[in-house]
Amino acid sequence: MAERAALEELVKLQGERVRGLKQQKASAELIEEEVAKLLKLKAQLGPDESKQKFVLKTPKGTRDYSPRQMAVREKVFDVIIRCFKRHGAEVIDTPVFELKETLTGKYGEDSKLIYDLKDQGGELLSLRYDLTVPFARYLAMNKLNNIKRYHIAKVYRRDNPAMTRGRYREFYQCDFDIAGNFDPMIPDAECLKIMCEILSSLQIGDFLVKVNDRRILDGMFAICGVPDSKFRTICSSVDKLDKMSWEEVKNEMAVLLQTPAQAGEEPLGVGSVAAGGRYDGLVGMFDPKGRKVPCVGLSIGVERIFSIVEQRLEVLEEKVRTTETQVLVASAQKKLLEERLKLVSELWDAGIKAELLYKKNPKLLNQLQYCEEAGIPLVAIIGEQELKDGVIKLRSVTSREEVREQDLKSGQNRDFNIYDGYFIDYWQKWSGTTPFSYKALELNPVSPPLEAAPTRTHRLVFAAFT
Repeated sequence: MAERAALEELVKLQGERVRGLKQQKASAELIEEEVAKLLKLKAQLGPDESKQKFVLKTPKGTRDYSPRQMAVREKVFDVIIRCFKRHGAEVIDTPVFELKETLTGKYGEDSKLIYDLKDQGGELLSLRYDLTVPFARYLAMNKLNNIKRYHIAKVYRRDNPAMTRGRYREFYQCDFDIAGNFDPMIPDAECLKIMCEILSSLQIGDFLVKVNDRRILDGMFAICGVPDSKFRTICSSVDKLDKMSWEEVKNEMAVLLQTPAQAGEEPLGVGSVAAGGRYDGLVGMFDPKGRKVPCVGLSIGVERIFSIVEQRLEVLEEKVRTTETQVLVASAQKKLLEERLKLVSELWDAGIKAELLYKKNPKLLNQLQYCEEAGIPLVAIIGEQELKDGVIKLRSVTSREEVREQDLKSGQNRDFNIYDGYFIDYWQKWSGTTPFSYKALELNPVSPPLEAAPTRTHRLVFAAFT
């Protein structure tokens, strides 16, 4: 550091000397000589790495996700996971990288898209290309004969990304697989059913499910004169129809087969959002005894689905909530921070999603505006009068209707009734909202059935929240 500082000082002094000579209108030869000395000193100094400029960007084929985008993703994941669980699937996880030999030779022509890692302690590793091969390795390693599992995780491909079409180098796969010996086509039919359920629930528009058998495709290739040695290569080209036009795929196959392509046909644009199939022989490739475990599964291409959903929301200009906060604890006057903290703590302990503004004396208008911006449906307001009366005022942000906490009491020993069982059940009748907490209902059960004749408590709650 001291040596660099000395060089910087010399550069500074030499620069001043050059500027002085120019001001004095010294001879061109002298100025040129001193400039040469200055350049030599700058070359010795070299670039300052601490001050080097760099471009802030994500790596090619990757992206960041804003809170709004993550809210959309979580909703999509929730639909998919609920469907997988509805069909009795268990969940597993595997490492994001595998031994290179585990992945080598499992993907045909696409093996060149695998990301290899540098040698780490004697093990050659690669980032996983999909979730299927790690699952087959998992089955063989644990000697499992049957399992119905789902796995949602990121995979990595050194592909040419097309961000606008939802094709990335880092992306999520949502896989559902059934492994085991079962009667023919029953697990396959369930996989098709799951795929249709998910795509229908996501409401992404009309979709078409194409069912095929690779053996039929192999037969077609044989009739067309494709050599056996090139079956897999040609199949890889056909699989690119969801990424490339028919003209490009046709030309690629023509090059592979060294036959001229016919021009003039319309390109085929296919946007694939899910795929699946059988891989009965994959587990046997890892098992020392070659033990085969029949497998069938599907994979949801969630990145493309995210793109579709995001575009739809932008067109419809729909507002997306980025938090799940159900109530904001607010104060109507100053010096009520302690009371707000007590109330919000009690709500958190009851399993209710609550917030408060991080200011000692926030204005009530600012607190209400925050609720409107964040989409928080309720405000629990504490004021001097409420403290004197021992009550809490509950306000609906959208309708601005208010109800005082003491009016919601259904028993002498009730705590704040905003997480009372009656409130939770009637809350569901309030259009566009969700219950505070079913857990709270279980912890604080309501003795009278909902079908019972409405009491004053029932009427007040119903009036405030329907």
